[in-house]
Amino acid sequence: MAVTESDRWAAQEEKGADKEIVSDEETRRSDSQIDTEMHSNGVLPPQQGGGDAEKQPAITNTRPKVQPPPNGGYGWVVTVCSATINAHTWGLNSSYGVFLAHYLANDTFPGATALEYAFVGSLSISCAMLISPVATTTTRLFGTHVTLFTGVILEAASLIGASFAKTIWQLFLSQGICFGLGMGFLFIGSVPIVPQWFTTKRSLASGIATSGSGLGGLVYSLAAGAMIKSIGLAWTFRILGILAFVVNSICSALMRDRNKIIGSSQNAFDTHILRRLEYVLLGGWGWFSMLAYIVLIFSLANYANEIGLTASQGAVISALFNLGQFFGRPPIGYFSDSVGRINMAMGTTFAGGIFALVIWVFAKSYGVLIFYALIGGTVAGTFWCTIAPVAAEIVGLRHVPSGLNLMWLTITLPCTFSEPIALEIVAGTGSYLGTQLFTGFMYIAAAMCLVLLRGWKIGELEELAIMKGEDSKELDAVGTESPERALKAGRVTMMKHIWKWRKV
Repeated sequence: MAVTESDRWAAQEEKGADKEIVSDEETRRSDSQIDTEMHSNGVLPPQQGGGDAEKQPAITNTRPKVQPPPNGGYGWVVTVCSATINAHTWGLNSSYGVFLAHYLANDTFPGATALEYAFVGSLSISCAMLISPVATTTTRLFGTHVTLFTGVILEAASLIGASFAKTIWQLFLSQGICFGLGMGFLFIGSVPIVPQWFTTKRSLASGIATSGSGLGGLVYSLAAGAMIKSIGLAWTFRILGILAFVVNSICSALMRDRNKIIGSSQNAFDTHILRRLEYVLLGGWGWFSMLAYIVLIFSLANYANEIGLTASQGAVISALFNLGQFFGRPPIGYFSDSVGRINMAMGTTFAGGIFALVIWVFAKSYGVLIFYALIGGTVAGTFWCTIAPVAAEIVGLRHVPSGLNLMWLTITLPCTFSEPIALEIVAGTGSYLGTQLFTGFMYIAAAMCLVLLRGWKIGELEELAIMKGEDSKELDAVGTESPERALKAGRVTMMKHIWKWRKV
């Protein structure tokens, strides 16, 4: 009879529990022998009632069996729902590049500066990250669905409210802050769920889920550009608000988490993670990635206008960039499961920097810019499609919600100031070259953080293999928790292993 994934998982759990019991019994026997020798040698006073100790029942350290992830099944429904939510949150947000180009070209809100318009888009992302502790807390206290539907209401209200905005501060409150809060509740509430349903297909599922933002960005960049031209800005917001409310409501109702089954930690501020060097490196990857990524999603349409292209062509460039993300993210997830999640994230993040420096810098025509939007888009959002499975490698599956929650707070500042920095560079230099170089080097810096993180992971696995008496090549770099000894060994040998190849 074929051995299923569930059987293997259960066998590993029983084996681990048996090892703990044996280890505890050996430890007690060893301690007892030492005590006996010390008493007999006069180091300790004579034992009183020595026979009582032998009568005490053995204490075993057994763990309850954890039901294994289905590695499919309803998990695929959850994956599709998560992808659709991403399309109607991050996808809608990606279309802000089209709105930004429209605002700058038409002086929609008199007196508003380019920097203020840039902050509207940045605020939406930073607010989504800042709300993460609240979203995590509501999930712990009231459940996933309360968190998701809170986001549904806030996002729809923000778009409807933006349709009535007459001044820039009203746009800040609606399309900036309120939209960001709604997006945050939906994103924070849904992103940890997909990894809970998978083992060997975890990265593939995460890639599919995050590709929804690319598809949404493609559709809504084109739709927003066309609707603004045909029915005006106000009704564009209203239609988007109604559509987002309906679709997000359906998907939120279908979402199912496994928090209770896996004993998921929903601690909003599990700060002990921040004291781990490997998590600091993970945060560095997120920090530098966002400094580059936010520039791309918001600036490409405006860059198209700067080199003489029309507003419609700028909308197409933004849409094609999102199309690249849609096609690029699932393969990144798929190959992450075969070549290693950290390896894949490192390589594609580095590629994002090279593409910006080698292609975008020289993209002075419509055709070349289309090429860059497509190929650059395939790897630009690597962080978003790999952060959940990579975080599982670093902090363990049980602590993924806490680890991600702290990550969202970590990237708040770069999400807020990335686009304003980019536009200030353009204003100060009179060209986009400085912004292009900034984008490329930030991606490369992010990749360097993963190079070091990869060295740590290899060292951790090798130490774990020594502790278990197994070949390190037979250990899979799954998102399980390792003992402190293995974690420390990884930190000590980090530089030694950065050039060593293995699947991590």
